[in-house]
Amino acid sequence: MKIIKLPYPQIPQLTSSDLAYIEEVTALRPFYKYPVSIESFRQVIKDKKQEPTDRKTLVQVLKSQYANLSPGVLTLENIDKLADEKTFTLVTAHQPSLFTGPLYYIFKIVSVINLAKQLRAACPDFHFVPVFLTSGEDHDFAEVNHVHLFGKTLTWESGESGPVGQMKTASLKPVLEELKTMLGTSEEAAKLYGLLEKTHTRHSRYADAAFELAHELFREDGLVALNTNDARLKRIFVPIIKGEVLQQPSHSVVNQTIAQLGAAGFPSQASPRDINFFYIGEQMRERIVQEDGQFKVLNTSLSFSPAEMEAEIESHPERFSPNVIMRPIFQEKILPNLAYIGGGGELAYWLERKALFEHFGINFPMLVRRNSALWIDPASAKKMEKLGLSVEDLWADSEGLVKIYLKKNAETEFALTQEKQDLEAVFSAIVQKTSSVDQTLVGTVWAEHSKALKSLEQLETKLMRAEKQKHETAIQQVRALKEKLFPGGGLQERYENFIPFYLKHGEAFFQVLKDSFDPLEKKFVVLIS
Repeated sequence: MKIIKLPYPQIPQLTSSDLAYIEEVTALRPFYKYPVSIESFRQVIKDKKQEPTDRKTLVQVLKSQYANLSPGVLTLENIDKLADEKTFTLVTAHQPSLFTGPLYYIFKIVSVINLAKQLRAACPDFHFVPVFLTSGEDHDFAEVNHVHLFGKTLTWESGESGPVGQMKTASLKPVLEELKTMLGTSEEAAKLYGLLEKTHTRHSRYADAAFELAHELFREDGLVALNTNDARLKRIFVPIIKGEVLQQPSHSVVNQTIAQLGAAGFPSQASPRDINFFYIGEQMRERIVQEDGQFKVLNTSLSFSPAEMEAEIESHPERFSPNVIMRPIFQEKILPNLAYIGGGGELAYWLERKALFEHFGINFPMLVRRNSALWIDPASAKKMEKLGLSVEDLWADSEGLVKIYLKKNAETEFALTQEKQDLEAVFSAIVQKTSSVDQTLVGTVWAEHSKALKSLEQLETKLMRAEKQKHETAIQQVRALKEKLFPGGGLQERYENFIPFYLKHGEAFFQVLKDSFDPLEKKFVVLIS
């Protein structure tokens, strides 16, 4: 296995906001609290210790959620240690995507596991627990109901609505049958299918299936999964639910931050509603709005006076589901957390929340960008070598990569770069002579230069077209290679699932990630097998 690490600015698929945070651009500094470094964690610990955490309830919830599973020894130890004031969490989160969804689901978890290891070594007087949040409260089923495998899209049709986590796993039977056929009959395929079938058939609710799958994939690493959609955890959040629903501070606080970020050149990620909670029930998750002095649940007949709404929150906090604005507040309220590990898009919307955290009196965690990676399989690596393409070349778009290939392999030089420079020199000399005779003719000279330059560019295009015809087969291979490693022109991690890699490498796939990922290193990892 060859590992190459590239500076993130060399990766064109990343957004400007993502790169700005990675590179610690000064304009973003007011929107986060801690620089990303091991040294900063001492201050995060000091600040978080000033804030009460209901550790007793947290441990009770975790033990009950793991009660029907067979958790690993390290996971059980980590759950018990969360009762200790010297234990802190590091958190990542993701919706319960079908069979984990895109690769970055796995990358998030490995990043948080590795960060916990680093902190244990750097701060041995404290203990650090990697936590993966998977609640399934969201109702955007289309985001999580499919997975891309072997050039096909496997899709789950549940026939239900409401929170994804509450959907019944019985409707997954056709998906599992199709998956079994796709996986084949190898030893690794049988092992993996056994795990997926077990986790997705022995639970009636999808949230529990996704929870167990995440745990089983990392059972030896001490990962603690947590389903935050729990009445006991929502009970801790009651004062903030009341504050948000009844007083609605988030709308103005977050919009002010969004305006400040906009002035600094960074676009909005998630605009707040007047009320940033949903009301959830059986196959239902609907927005809460205030109209004519009443609180109403959209698309239902439910309506509450202010007093009735306050009583409803007090009696049934589990019916209130935070949206993207309030979810970070919720998780930091219930956990002794130091850092959130996420992708560039996630961290961008966290940057809109710092003032809201301050409003609710909750410490704003360190924001750590998860690792990103590209895995180049042996066949692709061999193809790159044959075509004479380097890892650095791959980041060009498809046509740009073709040009790179032709430049390296063309029998004749089709680029007229030198000729264009010579043309520029000739016309500059003519302009110099012309200006001494008649200044009004200078514009005419440059117009002739433009015509001549355009003729050279047209000739250059014809030369490239002719060269392409000579290398037609190789160019098709270049384009196929680009599409394989960058599906749709995007990053592999946002499209491909871990299953094909696991079938080829087994547990070694996860071990390679654990051995090569360092979320504090701020570099893109290229793995060549």
